Amino acid sequence: MTRKRNQALKKCARPLSDLYPRAARSSSTREARRPAAIPGLPGRSAALVARRSPPPRQIFRGIQACTKSQPSGDPQALAECPALCSCCQSLHGYPFPTAPPVDPFAKIRVDDCGKTKGCFRYGKPGCNAETCDYFLSYRRIGADVEFELSADTDGWVAVGFSSDKKMGGDDVMACVHDDNGRVRIQHFYNVGQWAKEIQRNPARDEEGVFENNRVTCRFKRPVYVPREETIVDLHLSWYYLFAWGPAIQGSITRHDIDSPPVSERVVSIYKYEDIFMPSAAYQTFSSPFCLLLIVALTFYLLMGTP
Repeated sequence: MTRKRNQALKKCARPLSDLYPRAARSSSTREARRPAAIPGLPGRSAALVARRSPPPRQIFRGIQACTKSQPSGDPQALAECPALCSCCQSLHGYPFPTAPPVDPFAKIRVDDCGKTKGCFRYGKPGCNAETCDYFLSYRRIGADVEFELSADTDGWVAVGFSSDKKMGGDDVMACVHDDNGRVRIQHFYNVGQWAKEIQRNPARDEEGVFENNRVTCRFKRPVYVPREETIVDLHLSWYYLFAWGPAIQGSITRHDIDSPPVSERVVSIYKYEDIFMPSAAYQTFSSPFCLLLIVALTFYLLMGTP
């Protein structure tokens, strides 16, 4: 354990002048400063850092060393990381590069549906990207198509591009929530009723989030691709298959409903529409046959029997 700790502390003495060349040149004439004691570090570790402290013209790998030591699983080294980074900075007065802030996932805008992007909503009438059982949007951006998917699930949400309305022989893009809390974009090909993962993934600019028991993601894929069975050209029109369901250890399982919704007609990325599809709970009184039946029953009750 002591050896691992010392190795982690020695990383403080690695110069990073290539990251800050101007600061390194401007401080080349300064004298080295060596403190008698460094607060927050054990005596031996403090002495080790002090002995190996180069002149101020050299910049050190403090925060990066701490970050890279995390996967090693050395709790002692991890506990000393904050003190290690602060001590190096106090010695030489230069800020250390930190990881860039992670941009929050931008919420999906539904007021653009039918105008600057096409949308499909499945669920309760009037639902949006945060309340629909399933939501998908698409829009062209240069040579790419950007997709946004969201579903009421803690597992996965997907869209399939099919030449018919049946599962089988379909190009599928899925956003999968794994056990580490991440949402990953994966590429599948439907072989019959089974989705086979394809290593060649056309997705890029991927981002996803799992919040409020919903999997939501955004990604792009090229409009045109080299001819291949498992990846379709999006400039052609396809039926869109909508599906979502649970995942086990980051692997997708059978979709939530037996007959997932499908677009009524083929979808063109060059035409933006806002299409709503009521879920099963809201379909009972929406079909023409049911409405006709209600009218007939109402008429019968009002007129009475002869």
